Formats: sequence, structure tokens, C-alpha cells
Amino acid sequence: MELFNYRKSEDVLALSASFTDFTYKKHCHEEYAVGVTLRGIQQYNLDGHYQASHKNGVMLFNREQTHDGSSYDREGIDYVMLYFKPERMAEVLGKKELHFSTPIVYDPELARAILRVNDAVQHGRDEALCSELLLNLASLLARENEVIVPHRATSSLVRTAKEMMFYSIDDVLKLDDLCTQLGMSKYQFIREFKAQAGISPYQFFLNCKVERARQSLENDKDIYAAVAQCGFVDLTHLNRHFKRFFGITAYEYMKQLN
Repeated sequence: MELFNYRKSEDVLALSASFTDFTYKKHCHEEYAVGVTLRGIQQYNLDGHYQASHKNGVMLFNREQTHDGSSYDREGIDYVMLYFKPERMAEVLGKKELHFSTPIVYDPELARAILRVNDAVQHGRDEALCSELLLNLASLLARENEVIVPHRATSSLVRTAKEMMFYSIDDVLKLDDLCTQLGMSKYQFIREFKAQAGISPYQFFLNCKVERARQSLENDKDIYAAVAQCGFVDLTHLNRHFKRFFGITAYEYMKQLN
């Protein structure tokens, strides 16, 4: 059985999930993501490296880290994840940003802090409490991880290509036009982008469309506006891709946030 419960506070998107056969499609998030494996073994490839989080493992994802995800075996997994925007964490940390150097740690105090935030958001606690718990979590994360002055190590090619794709979210990926502007052949661009970003241009573009649709649903609560604004053919098209990234359809996600 697949179970994905999303709830959102002002600053945090919280997920409580349980599944056996589901597999996340390779994707990345604009936000930081931190989570705790509660049961089973959660396996995933992170930036091309295999990871396995056992019970009580704390999973740490930097922004825009490419990963997939599934259960190690038929026993399935239970876990929670929190997603929070880089600008919110920078505000908490004084205009600096976190960098997680270790993808999985076994830290009971950190795990408890994540679970407390998840519980508060999932149960609709006061925003003041959610903010205090997030601040405590951020302090723990900063204590155990590197806090750096913001600097994007992304190559000029990938950064430029991503910016161009962001402006075309409401359309299809026009690879030939993109390559012409970058002065590269189509196959050279695909090869270089995937080598540097860890994901193909098409996968990244689709990821952007789904992420933008999620933001649209959160802000406007209008699923057909999300379909139109993000260039999906119809609701079925959006739902199919949305479920591969979030485990539920766009409509189900919107209803959970109402």
C-alpha cells in the first residue's frame, strides 16, 4: 500500500510516507530536504552514488541534488521528509547557507528535531511553534554541517541552460533552439549537461515543470491553472508526471493542502 501525506506550514513542506513497490523517478528539489527513516531500508542514488538509510537514519539533501528512491526490499519503508526553501534557511542562519557533506547520519537528537517539526506541521500546530522548532532544527544542522557564504559551483553551461529552461516552463523543451544559443551540437549539449548536472536536460526540464506546478497548486489552489501555466497537455499528463516525483497525483496533493 502506498501512503503519502503532505502538509504545509508557512516555511516547511512535511511529508509522511509509507510504501513498498513505489519508485521515485530521478529528480531534484529547489529546497533543502531532511528526513528520517522510521522502518525498513530506504535506498537511493544521490548524485550517482548509492545510499541506503536504515532505521533512524537521517537523510540530508542539498538543494538541486539529483536522486531517486525506493524500498530496499518487499518489507517496505516508513519515513518522514521536510522540505524548506534556501532563502528561509539563509534567513535563519544570517544570510549563509548549509552544505551537507554527509548524506546519511545516525544522530538521535537531530532525528528527534526533524520528527518534532514534522509532527507540528502535520497536525497544523501554531505557526509560532513551527517556526521555533524549525529554528532549533536549523541550529542543529548548522552545528553538524558546514555553513558557507553562498557560492554556486554550477558550471556556466549548466547555469545558463537552466536559466533558459526556467523561462520556457510553459512550453515544450526546444532543444535545437537552446543548443543554437549555446553554440553547441544537440548531442554535445546533452552529454555535457548530464555529466555536470547528473540529470539529462529533458529530465531537468520536466522536473522544473512539475516543481512549478506544485508551487502553483500551493499558491492558487487551481489545478487547471497549473496545467496551463506549466505547459502540460492536460490534467492526466500533469498527474502522471507529478506522481512519479511526489507519490500522489497533483489533484490529491492539492486536496491535502486545502
